[in-house]
Amino acid sequence: MKHKVFLVDDHSLFRNGLKLLLNSSGKAEVVAEASNGQEFLNIIKNFTNTIVFMDIEMPVKDGIEATVEALNKYPNLKIIALTMFGEHEYYLKMIEAGVKGFLLKNSEIDEVIDSLDTVAKGDSCFSKELLLSLVKNIHSKSQKYTDSLLSDREIEILSLISKGFSNQEISEKLFISKRTVDKHRSNIIEKTGSKNTASLVMYAIKNGIINI
Repeated sequence: MKHKVFLVDDHSLFRNGLKLLLNSSGKAEVVAEASNGQEFLNIIKNFTNTIVFMDIEMPVKDGIEATVEALNKYPNLKIIALTMFGEHEYYLKMIEAGVKGFLLKNSEIDEVIDSLDTVAKGDSCFSKELLLSLVKNIHSKSQKYTDSLLSDREIEILSLISKGFSNQEISEKLFISKRTVDKHRSNIIEKTGSKNTASLVMYAIKNGIINI
C-alpha cells in the first residue's frame, strides 16, 4: 500500500521534484500540496490520513506555527519537517511542536521512503547527526546526572532509547517485558515533559545521561 503524502513548501520547483520522485517510486503518492502553512491549514481536514512533509521557513504562516495549529486539532497527524543542515534555531521549535522527524532537503529518495516507512509504523525518524548538532549549538554543559527526577531503571532505559534501541530491543537487553519498557518510557516522557524521542535524546544529552 502506497504512503499518501502531503507536501508543504513554498518553492514549487522543490515540490515538483520531490513529487516526481515519490510518485515514480511506486511506494508513495503525493495527494495534496500547499505553498505555505495557511494553505495547508485550510485543507488539512480533508487529508488527515496523510504523512506531511513540512517546510519550516515559508511566507504567510511558517511551518512551526502550522505544525502547532494542525497538531492541536489533529494530534494523530504525522508531520516530518523538511530542513537544511544548520538551521539550528528551528530544530528545537519543531521538536517542541511535535513533529515525527526531520528530513534534509538533499536526502536521497531511499532516505525519503525510509522516513515514510518509519513514521507510518508509529516511530520517529530523527537523524542523530542533526540532534547532536542541535545540542552542541545550544552550548549546554553536560553534568553528571544526579537529579532524583528519574529512577535508576528509568535512567538506564533513557540511555538505551538515546542510543537508538527500540522498546523491544531494550526489553531483550534488560530481560524485562516490552510492556514494562513501554510503561517506563511513558513515565520518562511525562516526568521530563518530553513530546517525542528527539526531546528525550536532547534531555539525556543536556543532563549528562549520555555523552556527545
